[in-house]
Amino acid sequence: MTKPRPTTKRRSAIEVALPAAASASRPAASADTPLVLGVSTRALFDLEEEHGVFVGEGENAYSALQRQREEKAPRPGCAFEFVKRLLALNPPGGPTLVEIVILSRNSPDLALRAFRSCERHGLAIAEGSFTSGRPIAPFLAAWGVDLFLSKDEEDVGDAVKAGTAAAILGPVPPEIRPEDSDVHFALDGDLVTFGGESEAIFRQQGLEAFERHERRSARMPLTRGPFGGALLLKLVELRRRCPRSDGTSRVRITMVTARAAPAHERVVRTLRNWDTLFDEVHFIGPRAKVPFLAAAGVQIYFDDRNEHVEAASQAVPAGRVLELPSSQRREDAKAR
Repeated sequence: MTKPRPTTKRRSAIEVALPAAASASRPAASADTPLVLGVSTRALFDLEEEHGVFVGEGENAYSALQRQREEKAPRPGCAFEFVKRLLALNPPGGPTLVEIVILSRNSPDLALRAFRSCERHGLAIAEGSFTSGRPIAPFLAAWGVDLFLSKDEEDVGDAVKAGTAAAILGPVPPEIRPEDSDVHFALDGDLVTFGGESEAIFRQQGLEAFERHERRSARMPLTRGPFGGALLLKLVELRRRCPRSDGTSRVRITMVTARAAPAHERVVRTLRNWDTLFDEVHFIGPRAKVPFLAAAGVQIYFDDRNEHVEAASQAVPAGRVLELPSSQRREDAKAR
């Protein structure tokens, strides 16, 4: 959503203060279960050359190349640094806070390179499913996956239909310069954290109608989007379980949204209603998102617009979130 910049809008990050009471519509989340991330091999490692062989020469040539390179660990892929930081949250000898599983359509024969590559890169990943071309989605529930990251749009679409938060990762940024060991998630607003009802008004009727609607609905909580339900609650719980001695957390959650005043009020009140903490919210109007993502130091960003993902990928790992199926959107609306 791109909107003209209001002249009176304050553009700094805000800390959203939240009440202790939980919303009645809040999805259930367990404080004892780890965050489970499912990741494809091509999302975890840079396998674009091998994938090009698969597309251009077929499965046999692809498998032969993978076997030839069995002892050679590929370069890090788009999700690599994010995964590495998530795994570092697990305290030695302590409770498991994060689990990573590889979900691949490769044959089990090619699992050898995947796990050897994890070992050589220092990634404590020892589990996964290799389906020899079968869809991944039926196995997401078996693994208890909270978030699935892949380079394959069909697999991501199937995951979304199965009710799992998922995103199609963009290219590897030209340079990733870790400055700390935090895990910093950044989410878009409408169609990612929130549902798409307000976005539909903006697209169909324009900015003035959108702002009138948001003023009238300021005290009515937005519906939950693909990443605003169980996944968001898992992230908030992970944040709580990773404290520092100074009261901050090793996990941060940020929103970067094209909303601006007066449409900001509904966002703040919705987050209060959800009893869901965001460390930062940037209401940036029509400004480019990349400078804010870079300034915030995020490790991964999720947006519903492909052009925003492509732009963000010049600075940070980014993934495109697909819209929920219409039937699922209707169920979410009923649960408000």
